[in-house]
Amino acid sequence: MFLAVLVVVLLPVTLLFWLTNVFLYSFYTSQNVWEPISPLRLLLAISLPALIAKNGLRKKSLSKSGAEAGFLVGLILTLSSYCFMASLLVFFLTGSKLTKWRSGQKRKLDSDFKEGGQRNWLQVICNAGIASELSLLYLIDVGCSEFPIDFQKRYSASWLSMAVLGALSCSCGDTFASEIGSVVGKTDPWLVTTFQRVPRGTNGGVSVVGLLSSVVGGTVTGLAYFVVLLLCANSDTMLNSHPQWPIVVLGGFCGLVGSLVDSILGATLQYSGINLKTGLIVEQPSDNVRYISGVPLLDNHGVNLLSSVVTAFLAPHVALYMWSYFIPMR
Repeated sequence: MFLAVLVVVLLPVTLLFWLTNVFLYSFYTSQNVWEPISPLRLLLAISLPALIAKNGLRKKSLSKSGAEAGFLVGLILTLSSYCFMASLLVFFLTGSKLTKWRSGQKRKLDSDFKEGGQRNWLQVICNAGIASELSLLYLIDVGCSEFPIDFQKRYSASWLSMAVLGALSCSCGDTFASEIGSVVGKTDPWLVTTFQRVPRGTNGGVSVVGLLSSVVGGTVTGLAYFVVLLLCANSDTMLNSHPQWPIVVLGGFCGLVGSLVDSILGATLQYSGINLKTGLIVEQPSDNVRYISGVPLLDNHGVNLLSSVVTAFLAPHVALYMWSYFIPMR
């Protein structure tokens, strides 16, 4: 039913959008400033996010509002670049699996634990909203295409691409860190700001396992981007461009940095306390709660959003430095 509604409502809208796009391309063809969206890309931009949203609903990884928001995010990223969608898809699939992994242990740590890790629209937007906004800018400024990273020839496309990767790698890295680090290991984490041991589930708590997991999470998003770029980008353009393997390294770096930024914000601007009756970590002070760290200024959504903003801003600058000083031209 959900898939049918999406097709009935959005197919006419996207068809109109495509016809308008073709008209604009024909009108501006002499100036070569507007590239049309191919029917295949349009079909994939509708069908792939719809199938993923439907699967998320079926497996209870997404609520109804989360599926709707996820479809919109997937539509934008697929229209902009298949590389963006590949990174988003890897983030969603791996993150959903890890959220359900050892759920029994996680239920004993977090008072806000949800069975199956069902994400609503707010969680989707706070984790992928920045990537969606940047993808829209890419769509307007660059068009619908996959380009290798080359700050000399395509500065705008390279900058926006690495910003999108940075935002998604941050979210995936933080998800890996929190979902794996909270249930693996025999010792409690330490607070990132004071290095004192704190109970598991505390906002801002870090561990070696969690930090390594964040690198893995960022790396898989970078790897997905890299593989799809090799498959979809023009071969002649790839041959005349810089080596593209640093995309994978940048993904891992952004996963780690994003997780650390998230931890610092969580330790300072997000309240953490332990309920003396239940032993669960809570985010609001009360009579039965012992203070651990932070102030009740942000919640998980705000922390995720801010950390993705910071990492998305940082990623292109790091990429520019990498390609400018360390990666020789072919």
